Amino acid sequence: MIVIEGLVKAFGRRREIRAVDGATFVADDGAITGLLGPNGAGKTTVLRMLATLIPPDSGVASVDGLDVVRERARVRERIGVLSDARGLYARLTARENVRYYGRLHGLGGTALEARVDALLGQLGLAALADRRTQGFSQGEKMKVAIARALVHDPATIMLDEPTSGLDVMSIRGLREQLRDLRTAGKCILISTHVMQEVALLCDRIVILGHGRVQAAGTGAELLARTGEPSLEDAFVSLLGSAEGLAA
Repeated sequence: MIVIEGLVKAFGRRREIRAVDGATFVADDGAITGLLGPNGAGKTTVLRMLATLIPPDSGVASVDGLDVVRERARVRERIGVLSDARGLYARLTARENVRYYGRLHGLGGTALEARVDALLGQLGLAALADRRTQGFSQGEKMKVAIARALVHDPATIMLDEPTSGLDVMSIRGLREQLRDLRTAGKCILISTHVMQEVALLCDRIVILGHGRVQAAGTGAELLARTGEPSLEDAFVSLLGSAEGLAA
């Protein structure tokens, strides 16, 4: 379970740019929560704070009751993260990239090899498993990065734009995998701006705008609140205007 309360993060020489400005929301176990917002809304900054990569300026954030600042090492043990920078080692094979992250999390032996094989197979990478990732397509790199994030079977999974670069069949496969993870009780937080993915996957939606939570609820609740016929129309309505999308 992810809980954030009054989270603030500012950048700039005088801390004048508030990327996240008092955000508060909860992402439950056994559910997929969509973090939805235009470019610059603060989605990636929220994920980076939850992943313990950058500290908040104020407010609190926890993963399974563990504070992301005071208990950073224990938080890292419990999370699987797909960042906006995929960060694969180009001279390693797909298998070696995933295996390496498994070892960093204390896995080894036949259990690790079985886990790596299973993930590569589920993501359609079996035929590419022993090729260096240098020269992989963007979609192939994305799949390796997703396998790497899941290799240690984390309780909490945070994915930043997970369908970017994937073809239709790969997206369908990823959806099924995420649904299976939800059924297994995982807490899944997805940052995206793809309305179709939100509609098909997310149990709850958190809409960020200008670093603040503008609305949160199920898709049905957001439609009822705005009276709009689609999530896209509700999204625009809740952010105030179409100009807000470019902010």
